[in-house]
Amino acid sequence: MSTNVVPLPVRFLKKRISVVMVSYYTGPSLLESVSAVLADPDISELIIVDNGNLASARQRLWAFAKNKNRMRIVQGQGNVGFSRACNYGAKLAKGDYILFLNPDALIEAGSAMRMAKCGKNLALPWIVGGNLQTVKGKEQRGSRRSELTPISAVVSFTPLHKLPRLDSIHLENKPVPNSPVDMPVVSGACLMMNKESFDILGGFDERYFLHVEDIEICRRTRLLGGDVFFEPKAKVMHYGSTSKTRIVRVERSKLRGFIMYFWDYTEHWWSKALLILSIPFMFTAIMGRAWWMSVRKPWIE
Repeated sequence: MSTNVVPLPVRFLKKRISVVMVSYYTGPSLLESVSAVLADPDISELIIVDNGNLASARQRLWAFAKNKNRMRIVQGQGNVGFSRACNYGAKLAKGDYILFLNPDALIEAGSAMRMAKCGKNLALPWIVGGNLQTVKGKEQRGSRRSELTPISAVVSFTPLHKLPRLDSIHLENKPVPNSPVDMPVVSGACLMMNKESFDILGGFDERYFLHVEDIEICRRTRLLGGDVFFEPKAKVMHYGSTSKTRIVRVERSKLRGFIMYFWDYTEHWWSKALLILSIPFMFTAIMGRAWWMSVRKPWIE
C-alpha cells in the first residue's frame, strides 16, 4: 500500500487536536469541510484518507492543499471501508485528541476545543460527540441516540415509535441539553476521543465496513467503564449522503452491520436464536426500502 503525504512542519506537531476525515466520492462539500477545519486555529492538523475520489476531485484537493501546512492527504489504499480508514488516519495523527469528522460536515470554529475540554473530565476510554445540524439549523437525526437493542430497533424503524410509551432511539426531537450530557450513542460523523482512549479501544472495529461502527464503539466504550458524552455546543452543519454510491450497496452494508452488532452484544442463546429468525424480516425491511429507493434514485449523492 503506497501513500502520498503532504508533510507537516515540526511547529504544528506540538498542537493538540487532529482531525481525521475519510473521503469516498464526496463531491463539492469536501472542500467546504476542509476549509472549515483549517479555519479553526485550535485544530493542529487535518488528515484526509482518500478511500476513492474522481481524478478531477483529487486534482482539486491537491491544488487546495498546496502550501496548507496543517493538511495531509493519504492515498493509494483504495476503498478499505470507513472503520479501517479512520483507524489508519488516527495512527498517523500527532495530536493528543483525535476528531473523526465526515467530509460533508462543516465544523463551527471552537467546537473541536469544546469537545476536547469535555473529554478532560471523563473516565477512560471516552468519546464525545458533536451536535449535528441540518442546513436549516435543526438538530439532525442520529446526532444522539438511546441504546440500540433488537426491540428498540424494531420500534424505531417501524411506525411503532408513534404509539404511546414507545420511543424511537433517535432523540433529535427531544429538548437539546444546555451542557454536555451522558449519551448511549453519538454519531460517527463528528466523534472525538483522545489518543489514550483510541489505544485502549483499539480504534473502530474494522469488521464494520460502513454504518453501525459508531454504535459499536460507543457500546464498547461503556462496557470498558468509559464515558460517552454529547456536547450540544459543539455544532457541525452536516449535509449528509453526499458520497456518490449505490443505495442498495450502502443498505446492504448497514444490514450486515446490524446483524453483526446484535450477534456480538446478545448474551443468551435464545436471544441469538431469535436474532437468526428475525434476519429475514430485517432483510425485507432494510433491503426492500433500499430497492424501492433505488428505483426512484439509484445513487446517493
